[in-house]
Amino acid sequence: MIKFLKTKHGNVSLPSFFPDGTKGVVKGLDAIDLKNAKVEGLVINTYHLLVAGLEEKVEEIGGIHRLMGWQKPVITDSGGFQVMSLIHKDKHLGKMTDEGVTFQLPGTPRIKLTPEKSIQMQIKLDSDILICLDDCTKPDQSIGEQEKSVERTIAWARRCKQEFDKLVTLSKKRPLLFAVIQGGNNRELRKKCAKNLVEIGFDGYCFGGFPVDASGKFLKSIMKYTASLLPEDKVKYAMGIGNPGNIVDCSKMGYNLFDCVIPTREARHQKLYVFNKKVTKSNVFGANLYSTINIGATVYNKTMDPVSRYCDCHTCKNFSKAYLHHLFKIKDNAAFRLATIHNLRFYSMLMEALK
Repeated sequence: MIKFLKTKHGNVSLPSFFPDGTKGVVKGLDAIDLKNAKVEGLVINTYHLLVAGLEEKVEEIGGIHRLMGWQKPVITDSGGFQVMSLIHKDKHLGKMTDEGVTFQLPGTPRIKLTPEKSIQMQIKLDSDILICLDDCTKPDQSIGEQEKSVERTIAWARRCKQEFDKLVTLSKKRPLLFAVIQGGNNRELRKKCAKNLVEIGFDGYCFGGFPVDASGKFLKSIMKYTASLLPEDKVKYAMGIGNPGNIVDCSKMGYNLFDCVIPTREARHQKLYVFNKKVTKSNVFGANLYSTINIGATVYNKTMDPVSRYCDCHTCKNFSKAYLHHLFKIKDNAAFRLATIHNLRFYSMLMEALK
């Protein structure tokens, strides 16, 4: 299994967790905060940047890295997740055909994404890792919908690869292109999708679709099976996996790249992740590794200890639980920043142990 991923903006040591900077920002933080939290890369969403009208602007100023002041790797998601979260959820929000996807949300411009358009946009952003446009589904959708999703995902990946090869032929620094494995909770469909995409040939492969069922149960079996279908010399990207326990499980399956909104979103809602012991390579797969605290709880009103004595983040080195509790109570924006810094360092420490 590979230990490093070489990109245009530097090497990524694997496994690695990329927080979501969906609209070109990790809410409340700047590039220096992210670097100090030992974040190795970010995920930016192509669809949301299109909605914000940033396509031409970002290209003119020299790419998303220059706009953000961020000089480490960036993954640009294709917009495929919005197929599931928007169109599969509500047909009034858009339309999907074999040609591509049209989004029409109230109050936003009409946006058409084809495989070619998605690749063109990601190239304009100067992405390090591009993701093929896919037809993303939830595991509880019908077998007919899953079959159609797999057919579209394969066809769109082939078109993405053709457009990608055309646009990067003369590039001095070539970005990477990852394809997405769909198929819901059906092993035969996952196998079919993986086989066809591996035959086309990509720099990495992603587990696509929702990783939990309708009841919230983590789909451990299908994730493990999907990982077994993928080449050992390519990155295995578990898209949307952010629960620390699930990350540890997926690491054992062979996945080595992760992203999710969990650490940043939950930080803004006062939920902080805390190691119960100093995390090391020898205990990272053990039980009772971490817990969570609600920093808004009254019990922390006068607690002068840091959030975690096993954490070396800016927040834990300089501030107490009582102060963070106070910031949330008075609704000061510094609360979001300090809490998010801590959670992201928790995740980067987890990755360091898994390496």
